[in-house]
Amino acid sequence: MRTLGHAWYWLLDYLYVAYWQVQGFLFRIDPSHYRGPELTGRPVLLIPGIYETWQFMRPVADLVRKRGSPVHVVPTLHWNTATVASSADLVAEYLEEHDLRNVLVVAHSKGGLIGKYAMLRRDPSGRIARMIAISTPFSGSVYARWFLLRSIRDFSPADPTLRMLGEQLEANSRITSIWGAFDPHIPGGSRLEGATNVVLHSSGHFRIFGQRDLLEAVGLALDDKPAVPDGATSVEPAPGDSAGRTSRRPPSRRGGPGARSAAEDQE
Repeated sequence: MRTLGHAWYWLLDYLYVAYWQVQGFLFRIDPSHYRGPELTGRPVLLIPGIYETWQFMRPVADLVRKRGSPVHVVPTLHWNTATVASSADLVAEYLEEHDLRNVLVVAHSKGGLIGKYAMLRRDPSGRIARMIAISTPFSGSVYARWFLLRSIRDFSPADPTLRMLGEQLEANSRITSIWGAFDPHIPGGSRLEGATNVVLHSSGHFRIFGQRDLLEAVGLALDDKPAVPDGATSVEPAPGDSAGRTSRRPPSRRGGPGARSAAEDQE
């Protein structure tokens, strides 16, 4: 039953990403729509994952805008197929060109690796304050080694850049890592030592963007509140956070194939 449930989440994940990729291609939105003069909060920079554009992260962009913060994207990332280091250069250039400071990065998958690289090696002025990383393979993915494409093999646990990022811990306390109970692409999860780690009840690598508990967790992180959102299985605050470690069993939900078994996998 567990295998069947996981296969179901693979299918749902790809249906979700296919839908949003088509939406992004057919109905392109000008990102300046998210940077109106009335938005005076902390600037937020979106960094999508590989083969994604910022429009895949529109549910988060909408949330950020509703909270009064401008949303920035890096157009030169295109489909985000360059190396992590090269992409971090583009992020740093954008921050400097627009003179953004006290920036909160919200990143998905590979975007979290780019964000951490930028924090460590491309941000001497300290423009990036914090990062919220969603479904980021901080420890790599065991599946990456089976791919021929360099852009995918970069996620192998043996990749030199990935290993360097894993060894450098100084930025981790400024990172909140959020991931689903079961991630089809990162079976080992996205736990990052020294960071605030949030495990959701929902499963998926892509489709969690459409889940209420993901948006609630992002909202709490935007407010610097490492509390347990509804539907999260646990939160592990960064060292030194007064909240301490908190966990609870997620509320039961009907109509979610395999949802119960995915949550139980984490216990």
